Amino acid sequence: MNKKMTTLTRTALLASLALTTSFAVQAADEQVELKFAHWVPAKHALATLGIIPWAKSIEAASNGSIKVSIFPSQQLGKAPDHYDMVRDGIADMAFVNPGYQAGRFPIFGAAELPFMFQKPGPASAAVDRWYSQYAPTEMKDVKVCLAHLHIGTIHSKKAITSPDQIRGMKIRPANGTVAQMVNLLGGSAVQVSAPESRDALSKGVADAITFPWQSIASFKIDSVTKYHTDMRLYAAAFVWPINKAWYNKLSANQKAVMDDHCNNKWAAKIGADWGDYEDAGQQKITAMKGHTIVSLSDAQVNAWKVATQPVYGQWEASMQKLGLDGKKMLADLKE
Repeated sequence: MNKKMTTLTRTALLASLALTTSFAVQAADEQVELKFAHWVPAKHALATLGIIPWAKSIEAASNGSIKVSIFPSQQLGKAPDHYDMVRDGIADMAFVNPGYQAGRFPIFGAAELPFMFQKPGPASAAVDRWYSQYAPTEMKDVKVCLAHLHIGTIHSKKAITSPDQIRGMKIRPANGTVAQMVNLLGGSAVQVSAPESRDALSKGVADAITFPWQSIASFKIDSVTKYHTDMRLYAAAFVWPINKAWYNKLSANQKAVMDDHCNNKWAAKIGADWGDYEDAGQQKITAMKGHTIVSLSDAQVNAWKVATQPVYGQWEASMQKLGLDGKKMLADLKE
């Protein structure tokens, strides 16, 4: 009898322990929705090569307890508003171009300087690692998940080979730093977001645009620009911020999943997967009827580098106003 009771008691205890453990895990990993907002088309390469694979990995790693809902094409708000949307909880996370709000995030502007980078994957890893020390201060309203970039050039209605040709032109810049470069060269910066760029070019509000190669077709800008200057002119850099309140309510397991997807490895992967795809778009543009790739000699490219060099000085001066050593910061990023 005692042996039978002991067996029954042991079985009951094990069942109770299993049930308690099950409830604890369920409570810790209660399903939450992650509303991820972005402003590029739903089938844009950033979405298909970056955001969607990242989201699927999050869902798998969390055993489905984090459900990622993606809102493309400015569904939750205009492109320049995506940082504030995350800060205010309109979105839990977003794809943000800090350069759309020129001057608001001056430190991050280093990632946008002309002729700084050559390969988007390694460059994204470098920017992500470098900016991680400044993000908690400069973007203190949010939790920055990662940073990455792509590299682009100038696309126009006429062939452009010399920086002297920018004088008097109206150019849509990729960000505030590129706008400084345009103004430095005597042009006028037309500040519109990527989704609004085609309309600005077609109406004559802008004469040219700084853009990556593949997105020229993705945003249908190939219908309003016919000349494409072959040089690694600038970088457009981005961050993926997370709403702090949303992150703080996660379980320890879910925070670990998010942290494992907000790291330098993912920054490099997204930078390479999207950035290399954008670069490959040059071949697509080359094959298009009526389009001209404008080749430059080494001497011509060097002329652009010399002409745009003062933008570096402007950035370093902006750091001095913040009490920071811009020259050393830039050296750290380059290293």
